[in-house]
Amino acid sequence: MSAEERVKELGIILPIPAKPVAEYVPVKQVGKLLYISGQDCKKDGKLLYEGKVGKELTVEQGQEAARQCMINALAVLKQYLGNLDEIKQVVKVLGFVNSADGFVLQPAVINGGSKLLVEVFGEDGRHSRSAISSNELPFNTPVEIELIVEIK
Repeated sequence: MSAEERVKELGIILPIPAKPVAEYVPVKQVGKLLYISGQDCKKDGKLLYEGKVGKELTVEQGQEAARQCMINALAVLKQYLGNLDEIKQVVKVLGFVNSADGFVLQPAVINGGSKLLVEVFGEDGRHSRSAISSNELPFNTPVEIELIVEIK
């Protein structure tokens, strides 16, 4: 099954990507690699959640936020490529978690986004990853995720 078919099967509707709010581009191509700028957990123009995981949010809510970040990253890819089936493989995920003091489950939170990549791309969705704690993130988003993919 293709990535496009999997997205439909999962019931995911990819949004129109938000325009950058500063001086950067949503995606930068270098050879066959696409670097996707950090995506937050906005849905319908509003953050799905706000605040720190481990304080205002549970791990499960953080995972939902990470999944929405990844949906937004896929939307950027779809807009740039026209078709998610142009992606050969996911190379790297870099996830930041707006963490309460003492919160150490960042990998569990970012897994919410990583799981979606495997659901959509199968084995080609498996990737290297870093899950980093942050004391603050822009606009009080609980999660921000960057992505690197290789295209065909």
